[in-house]
Amino acid sequence: MAQGKRISTDIAPEALQTIRELGAAAKRARIAAGEGQAAAAERLGVHVQTIGRIEAGEPGVAVGHVMGLLALYGVSVKVQPQDGQEVSSN
Repeated sequence: MAQGKRISTDIAPEALQTIRELGAAAKRARIAAGEGQAAAAERLGVHVQTIGRIEAGEPGVAVGHVMGLLALYGVSVKVQPQDGQEVSSN
């Protein structure tokens, strides 16, 4: 299997939806900034296909690339626990 295409087959549907939402948010922010995918790729230091994969919500993209793209355009992400579970930083 090609690098960057490996994904877990047991990703929860809710997590997949979150990945798609993050990609859509990144795309909206990039477009609002008036930049194309090529400019975003250059700024992030990745291939332009990586930007397309992030924006398409593909789950096999490195989380660092996703967060980096969001940060380029000032989009922050807040982590919230599910079902009242405590989130630990340990």
